[in-house]
Amino acid sequence: MSDDRVRTPEVDDLIAALLSLESADEAYALLVDLCTIREIQDMAQRLHVARMLGAGEHYSAIQETTGASATTISRVSKSLHYGADGYVRVLGRIGGATPSIDGE
Repeated sequence: MSDDRVRTPEVDDLIAALLSLESADEAYALLVDLCTIREIQDMAQRLHVARMLGAGEHYSAIQETTGASATTISRVSKSLHYGADGYVRVLGRIGGATPSIDGE
């Protein structure tokens, strides 16, 4: 379940916009308009970190491969194991390794 602090009419509009996208080109265009290049790169890095954590990679290998800080890796790991399952769901759909979550 999503965090209620995030559920606002504005975020609902953002979600509707994301769900309306029909191609990768449209997604790139919206991301470029909404975010800085650095923000896009940071989100992509977090997804890469989640994929590597799901594959059982160690923090040091993840840092070396992605350039992510130990803090970022730790934060992504916490989300993978105790978050809203967004990473797990998306990685399962796009073919990334996902960690075994208790009860699943």
